[in-house]
Parts: sequence; structure tokens; C-alpha cells
Amino acid sequence: MTAEIERFTVGRDRELDVLLAESDVLGSLAHTAMLQTIGLLTQDELAAIHRELRAILHTIRAGEFQIEDGVEDVHSQVELMLTRRLGDVGKKIHSGRSRNDQVLLDLKLWTRRQLQEVVEMVKTLFEALQRQSERYSNVLMPGYTHLQVAMPSSFGLWFGAYAEGLVDDLLFLQAAYRLVNRNPLGSAAGYGSSFPLDRQLTTDLLGFDSMNYNVVYAQMGRGKMERNVSFALASVAGTLAKLAFDACMFNSQNFGFVKLPDDCTTGSSIMPHKKNPDVFELTRAKCNKLQALPQQVTLIMNNLPTGYFRDLQIIKEVFLPAFAELKDCLSMTTYIIEKIKVNEHILDDPRYDLMFSVEEVNRLAANGMPFRDAYKKVGLDIEAGQFTPVKEVHHTHPGSIGNLCNDRIAALFASVLDGFPFEKVKAAEQKLAFNPDSSPNCE
Repeated sequence: MTAEIERFTVGRDRELDVLLAESDVLGSLAHTAMLQTIGLLTQDELAAIHRELRAILHTIRAGEFQIEDGVEDVHSQVELMLTRRLGDVGKKIHSGRSRNDQVLLDLKLWTRRQLQEVVEMVKTLFEALQRQSERYSNVLMPGYTHLQVAMPSSFGLWFGAYAEGLVDDLLFLQAAYRLVNRNPLGSAAGYGSSFPLDRQLTTDLLGFDSMNYNVVYAQMGRGKMERNVSFALASVAGTLAKLAFDACMFNSQNFGFVKLPDDCTTGSSIMPHKKNPDVFELTRAKCNKLQALPQQVTLIMNNLPTGYFRDLQIIKEVFLPAFAELKDCLSMTTYIIEKIKVNEHILDDPRYDLMFSVEEVNRLAANGMPFRDAYKKVGLDIEAGQFTPVKEVHHTHPGSIGNLCNDRIAALFASVLDGFPFEKVKAAEQKLAFNPDSSPNCE
């Protein structure tokens, strides 16, 4: 049973730990730099350790890193590689930390980088939506309530609505990023260390905004961080799922409002006239699945008391792969939005004539007729078959068909984007990874 027990307990941990390898090395670069300042490493030992850690980092970035059979996790693999190259010096790097705060740090560094990539892809989609909103600003389409033809809308509004939706999603992502961007290193197994650790130094070296100060709370953050980030990912996924649903519906023959790119549709095995919107249907399904992620994480960690438990390992299996899935959906959605073709003659079809009834009610009211009387008159005209639509709209208020406010929405998006400290983080990580003089007291 020994092999079966190992298979059960290890699960996908080694496979997923490879994703954390770069983060683990960056954390070790910062941690060992700090150990030198408190006298646990000599300057020569630190120089040797940093040289070898950077060599391991190069191996990771070249895609050549792997966790060997019999090695428990990424932390053990990195330490093993150092010990092989440096002997006993390699064994010193674990002083003052535990695998608990080490994996907490790895997860935060990795998640921080993933969130930046998601943000950058959200920005690309936002810009594509805004371009299409401007391009088709004057092309009218039916607006719906209860899936009934309701009032005039426009493709400018439709594309622009999803662009503004991404602004709110970006706020969620920023909140998630700031929760992630706090340093747990130094909390050890959740109760601190008798070594005089300089936690502010590792915070600065790794580009964190601050640290998780209370060491018990730092450990309590395992699971909570993933849950809160999952809510942000789910917010983006919700926007994409709704957009995909709209586009699939508008692409169908009964609507015919848009034409999706041919390479994003597939034919039927027996019906030669069909082009199925497979890419957006899969996007919708994947994004609906992603919206369940916060609940999955919550159910794994919600009833655990203070301290580390092996249950938390399972969170990795649902959390880490979610980023790749969301990024795939963002990539596909952006591609389709850039290539989508809009039907500019929808209103030639008389079935949409009645959507201009409100425009007529408002015209009569603007000319002095009480609104309720105008409403009744237009209703009676429709019932008698005497309503003739005027297929023009003159909406001018902010956010309407004639005043999309795309410039204000873009400014709002930019202001949220400016709240991410990406440059500070990038500079800190690059200094650790590439600069031999990045460590304190290096000559």
C-alpha cells in the first residue's frame, strides 16, 4: 500500500509545483540575502548561493527544470540542487523559514504574476471593444427586455457596455492584487522564528507593498488569498460568459445580427448550411465553470481551524489551472471581437418597427401631450395597425446612443490600471534575478 498511499497524498502536487519553481527561487534569493544581514550566512556563502540560485532560475526559464522522483516538492528540489553544487552551504538556506511560509510566498509571487498577465489581457480586450464601439456607434440594433424586442439600441452601446463592464472587473482584480501583494515570509510554520528575521528587508527585496504582519494571520491567509482572487477571476469570467452568450444568440439565423469569424465556427456532420459558434460556446462553458471556483476554494478551506492542514494542498489543483483557462478565454474573446462582422441593415426587417414606439411616445410628450395620453395613443395606433415608425433616434444624454462616453470610460479604466504597482514589482524581481549586486552589503 505504500505506493498507493504516496499516490493519494502527493496527487498532482509535484506537477503543479513546477509552476511555482521560479517563484520559489526568487523567494530564496530574497530570504538568503536577509540571512546574510543577520549573520546566518557569510558574504562568500551568500555570493555562492546567489550564483547557483540564478543558474537554477535560468534552467527554469529554459523549461528544463523538473522535480525528481522521490523528491517531495519544489522547495526540496531547489535545496537539493544547491546542496549538490555547494555542499553544506546549500543546507543553510532553510534557516528561519518553514515549507508553510515558503509555499505561501511562492503562491503569492506566482499569483501576482498571473494577475498581471490577466490584467494585460483584459486591457487588450477592453481596447478591442472600445474600437468596435466607435466603429459601429451609429449602427442601430434592437434592445431587448424579457427577450422581447423593446427599444432601440446600437452596436456602439453593445460593445461599449462590455468595455465598461471590464472596468468593474479590473477593480476586483486590483483588490485581489493588493491582497496578494503582502509578504508572508518570516511567519515560518505560522508562529514566527527565534531568529531575528528582517521581514521588512525581504518585503522590500520582493517588491511587496507590505507584509502580513501577524504571523498567525499570515498562515491563515492560505486559502483566503486563493478564494478572494477567485472572486476576481470569476468576475471577469462572468463578463466573458455573458458576452459569449449574446454573440452566439446574435449569430443565429433567427437574429442574424453578427457573423462570427469562420475559423471560430464549425459545420454540422449532416447539415451543410450550419456554422456552429463552438469557440464562444466553449468560452461560455469554461467561464461558467470558472465562476464556481470561489465556492470550490471555500468548501475546501472554510471549516479549518487556525494552522496548516494538508487539505490546503487540494486548493492548488483547482486554483492554479484556472489562470490558464481564463487567459485562453480572454485570448479567444479578443480575437473574435476584433474579427466579428456586424449586420448594418437589421432594421430593414419590419419585425423591429415597434421598437420605435417609445420614441414616438417621447416625441408626443416633448410636444406637450401628457405622457400617459401619449402612451395610450401610440398603443391604440399599434393595436389598429396604424403605427408608422420613424427610424431615427436623437439620444444625447451621457451614456446613450448618441453620447457613448467612451472617452470617459477609457479614462476610468486607465485610472484603475494606474493603481497596480507593476513597475515596482518588475524592478524588484529583475534586480533579484539578474543583478549580482542586488543583495545587501554586496561589494
